[in-house]
Amino acid sequence: MTTEALFQQDAYLRSCEAQVLECQEGAIVLDRTVFYPLGGGQPGDSGWLRSGNGISVRITDTRKGEQGRIVHVPELSPAALRVGDRVTAEIDWDRRYAHMRMHTALHLLGAILKFGVTGGQIAADRSRLDFDTQDEIDRERVSVSLNGLIRADTKVHSEWITDEELARQPELIRTMSVRPPVGAGRVRLLSIPGVDLQPCGGTHVAHTGEIGPMQVTKVENKGKHNKRVYIGWGATPT
Repeated sequence: MTTEALFQQDAYLRSCEAQVLECQEGAIVLDRTVFYPLGGGQPGDSGWLRSGNGISVRITDTRKGEQGRIVHVPELSPAALRVGDRVTAEIDWDRRYAHMRMHTALHLLGAILKFGVTGGQIAADRSRLDFDTQDEIDRERVSVSLNGLIRADTKVHSEWITDEELARQPELIRTMSVRPPVGAGRVRLLSIPGVDLQPCGGTHVAHTGEIGPMQVTKVENKGKHNKRVYIGWGATPT
């Protein structure tokens, strides 16, 4: 049985009721979850699984398992839960929301710097994208453009297309290092109208204005054709 990924339909869900399907050493699988598993440069969620009889299990990480399962990694193993237990799955919302804001900001950054993306990483305080380019990148200019897109408060939403539709539109794929997952029949797109449209399975805010002021904090040369651009929270440049 696969895990129903509730975060794909509503990234703002903070908790859900679920049933334990598997409980092994270092791995708990539920029938449904609000926990996002590590992927696409976005960390796996942390949080808690709480049962009605007072058991509270701290979850430190979430990973993708086999056959569509989502694995919750407990802080202590073995966990004090059993197969069949009903639990409330609750994410660390402040951490998740920071990831949502950061992830959406990286999409805006990629819309400004129109180069192939060779890698990326999201964290609650600082994130980065690697770009396939030899061009010089002006931190101040990019920061101004980034904050302009944030202040525009554009709606952000998801769309779904079939594997065949994606194959006919290879220009949608910006990431050179990781290909979007296909084979399930359809692929999820992140859409910021007039700004960005590309495959992405991560969690995002509903409007760009939720991101808040950001700045490009550092640009590094990571090879002849690779520029690493870091962003973080900061005052809007003037």
